[in-house]
Amino acid sequence: MVYVSGPPGPPPAGDTPTATAGVASLAVRDLVRGARRPGRVLAALPHALYLEFADTVPEPRVIAISPPDAIRLPNAIITGPWEVPPAVDAEQCWAGGDRVMACGLDIRIVRWWDPSPVFGPLSRARLDYGYGVLARLCAAAEQAPGLAGQDGPAQLAACCASGDLAGAVEATERLVGLGPGLIPSGDSMVSGVLLALRLLGGAISGGTRAVWLANWLSASATCYAGQRTTALGASLLHCAANGQAAAEVSAVLLGMAGQEPLEPPAARLLAAVPGADLAWGLVAGCRAALLLSVSLGRDHSAYRAAV
Repeated sequence: MVYVSGPPGPPPAGDTPTATAGVASLAVRDLVRGARRPGRVLAALPHALYLEFADTVPEPRVIAISPPDAIRLPNAIITGPWEVPPAVDAEQCWAGGDRVMACGLDIRIVRWWDPSPVFGPLSRARLDYGYGVLARLCAAAEQAPGLAGQDGPAQLAACCASGDLAGAVEATERLVGLGPGLIPSGDSMVSGVLLALRLLGGAISGGTRAVWLANWLSASATCYAGQRTTALGASLLHCAANGQAAAEVSAVLLGMAGQEPLEPPAARLLAAVPGADLAWGLVAGCRAALLLSVSLGRDHSAYRAAV
């Protein structure tokens, strides 16, 4: 890869950038608010721009620039619709000082959004109901997960549900980077599992074992992620490890917790490109959190009876 050695100069005459306002994720606050640094354009698509800022900053090192109607990834800056120029200079890109410039856009950050949903205490009965609803919606969805029918996802789900740490770590490492595209299906599945274990598992009584498992799997998924998957996939895995989710995923999680309606955000998530993979991970992670909390409660009951 070729990176620029310093911030790009002003655009050529006649190529004045289009100034626009943006709403940025708190996950990229340090990158966007810090000193101006150069980057490169990973991809310029009609529905998103993906900008990478090398290894000079902590993850996430990739920023997604998205219009309001696209899926809001946890590392996203939301701004108005745009037209990608026919010829994109991959090196004309920088971020800093509450601004991002790329592909003819000069985005000034005016507000921030939080990709980390917050949950109060959650009963297992409430979560079990939400889990059942999402599982049925996933089964009825038109789009199946990208790795449907392969052994890896089933192995990860089974090992998480049984608390098999070694098996879950092995399955996670096999899934990271598996599948085509900028966001491989395996990455999205693992991200969904991590989010459900950490956020939902951490909200129910006896959920400490689910959070413990999430910590181990997060370390496994993010270790050398830059060499095992795409730059965007690595950034999203780091976000999930930190409990940071796409806005659509947060809405589904809140619906499973009974804090918001579940069916509408689930339908929106399942209609998105990585949605089926993320939803599969949420179902698998939620089921594991429920089973692990029950087994932990039984272990405690046995201990109390013994003493």
